[in-house]
Amino acid sequence: MSAFQQPDPQDRPARLTVGVVGAGRVGPALAASLQLAGHRPVAVSGVSDASRRRAAQMLPDVPLVPPAEVLERADLVLLTVPDDALPGLVQGLADTGAVRPGQLLVHTSGRYGAKVLDPALRAGALPLALHPAMTFTGTPVDVQRLAGCSFGVTAPDELRLAAEALVIEMGGEPEWIAEENRPLYHAALALGANHLVTLVAQSMELLRAAGVEAPDRMLGPLLGAALDNALRSGDAALTGPVARGDAGTVAAHVAELRRHAPQTVAGYLAMARATADRALAHGLLKPELAEDLLVVLAGRPDGAPGTHGTEGDAG
Repeated sequence: MSAFQQPDPQDRPARLTVGVVGAGRVGPALAASLQLAGHRPVAVSGVSDASRRRAAQMLPDVPLVPPAEVLERADLVLLTVPDDALPGLVQGLADTGAVRPGQLLVHTSGRYGAKVLDPALRAGALPLALHPAMTFTGTPVDVQRLAGCSFGVTAPDELRLAAEALVIEMGGEPEWIAEENRPLYHAALALGANHLVTLVAQSMELLRAAGVEAPDRMLGPLLGAALDNALRSGDAALTGPVARGDAGTVAAHVAELRRHAPQTVAGYLAMARATADRALAHGLLKPELAEDLLVVLAGRPDGAPGTHGTEGDAG
């Protein structure tokens, strides 16, 4: 279903009062998006000063109240707390009688499916897991980024249409994820997005150390093209000295990193080994060139290529 296709009116949820438990970066943005769709935010909870400021910016005039009072006021409650805090929060809300029968209880954790909401389900709540596959800044720009954003959706079969309709109302694209596949789904997103930030930040630090005044300007076009190629072509987009089997260049990289940024060596070697494995498996790296490369990638400080390497194109 297209992100811009409206659900059938019979599947569209009624206008709901919305509450947020946990005013981190995600909850206020989702509530603001639901507000644009006609729902009405009525309560938000937040502990830190940053959370309170964020709620005031994203949801002006919505009162800050304790979590139990959020559930008392809202038909639809967004539980937007860190993954590790979610099970305890759900259990606590159920144990204290805060959960109301027929209340939509939505969490946004990528790790968990709907079963983490079982204590609330037993209290009569309607459990939904709606995880936006997006990075959030905690500013109004997040609402715009939800347009076309994929959501990992997990819910009981009888609530599937309601879950998908809510996602579409926020401008998102629902993607059904089976309960048992949630950890794998979340690991895939973390591998691609969270680790990308680390890699880019390290690359910019090294470029600054090499004398580049504007590493972001240098990396922007390169990384944009690399990401586009990877999304379009997968492993066929692999390039660079590892994929070419240019062991001498890789050895020089490792030596320079040991000298100037030893904290990056382990990550470089791990990613290079993974790249070599994929390049070999897809016929991009010639087996006769892999031997010297693997010596370098073994990570020994004295590791050096032998005589198998050949000159490759620049890259």
